[in-house]
Amino acid sequence: MKRLPWVALLLALTKVSAATATFDQDVVGASPAGWRCGATGNGMPHWRVAADGSAPSPPNVLSQTGVAAFAWCVRDDTDAADGTVEVTFKPVSGKEDQAGGVVWRWKDGENYYVARANALENNVALYYTENGARKTIAYVDAPVTPKIWHTLRVRFKGDSIQVGLDGKTYIETNDRHIAGAGKAGVWTKADSATVFDDFRLTVSAGR
Repeated sequence: MKRLPWVALLLALTKVSAATATFDQDVVGASPAGWRCGATGNGMPHWRVAADGSAPSPPNVLSQTGVAAFAWCVRDDTDAADGTVEVTFKPVSGKEDQAGGVVWRWKDGENYYVARANALENNVALYYTENGARKTIAYVDAPVTPKIWHTLRVRFKGDSIQVGLDGKTYIETNDRHIAGAGKAGVWTKADSATVFDDFRLTVSAGR
């Protein structure tokens, strides 16, 4: 029997798919097609596609300029238990917060994981939201410059979670609060005005 090279064997045992969004085909001033947007807690988020010449992949970005406790916008065609989610984001303004984040294993507006970077606090944090209540898993100091594009990336498999910012891993931990598949998307907090570009979810699932 012929043996497969280890790389081929790994690919044979693992199903990988990806979802990407640059928002460049969406209508400026409208919410992005195929995304579901809302908030956990009080407030009124305002998710809209906007033109931004500074975008990593111009001309468009996804912008959140409303005020809400925790605003989220998830892509409807995503469904992952294990994988990698990443996005580029730019904190634009905010007196209370200047945060940009990603969500995964999103079951609904009350239950999901979220990792975020905050330019007012210069840190990266990992939370889980359960029944509408946000619970802290980890905080780590990290440089987050306002009005500059950053890349936030999370790898999740089983109970293992790694959170990285601009190519450096800041959080590596294990958590079992939210299991199974869920949607993925982006997130802001309070009065953060934040723009997002180049969202990507890579889904991996063993056979």
